[in-house]
Amino acid sequence: MSKAFTKETDQDDDDLPAGVPPIPPGSKNYMTPKGHRRMLDELRHLVSTERPELVNIVSWAASNGDRSENGDYIYGKRKLREIDRRIRFLTKRLETAEVVDTERKDTDQVFFGATVTFNRDGGDDETISIVGLDEINPAKGYVSWISPIARTLTKAREGDTVILQTPEGPQELDIVLVEYKELD
Repeated sequence: MSKAFTKETDQDDDDLPAGVPPIPPGSKNYMTPKGHRRMLDELRHLVSTERPELVNIVSWAASNGDRSENGDYIYGKRKLREIDRRIRFLTKRLETAEVVDTERKDTDQVFFGATVTFNRDGGDDETISIVGLDEINPAKGYVSWISPIARTLTKAREGDTVILQTPEGPQELDIVLVEYKELD
C-alpha cells in the first residue's frame, strides 16, 4: 500500500523511547532545571553535530552507486531515522516542559523536586527524589511524579506517616527527612 493512503496521527507514540511513559492527558510535563538543561544539550548536539555528520556519510555512500547493497548507505539511513525520531521526541517534550524550581528551602512538605527519606514498615531508611518523566533513574532513586510512591508522599510533611498501596498490601511510610537540593 502506498504511503499516500496511510493514516498518520499527531500522537507519535513511536517517538517514545522504551521505558519512558507518556505524559498523562491534561497534565504538564514537569521537569527539574538540570533535567531540562540535559535534554536541551542533547537536542543541540544531535541537531548541530551528529545529524550533519551522518548526512555527509549517507551522501557520500549514496554517491558510490548501487544503494541496495551499500552497507554504509543502508546503516546510515537507518541511523538517520533514529536520530530524527529522537529529535522529534526531545522537541515535543521540551516544547511542553514546565521547569520547576526545586530550591524550596523553606518547607518540610513534599512536592515535585523533593528528596525524601522515609522508613518503610520499620525497616531501613530509603531515599527517593521526585523528578519528571524523562529523568527517571531507579539506580539513583529518581522516581517520576506520577509514580504511586510519589503521589502518596506528595503534600505530606516530615514526621508524617502515609499509607502506600502495593500489590502485597498497604505499607506504612514514616517520613524522616524532606529536602530540596540540586540532583546529579
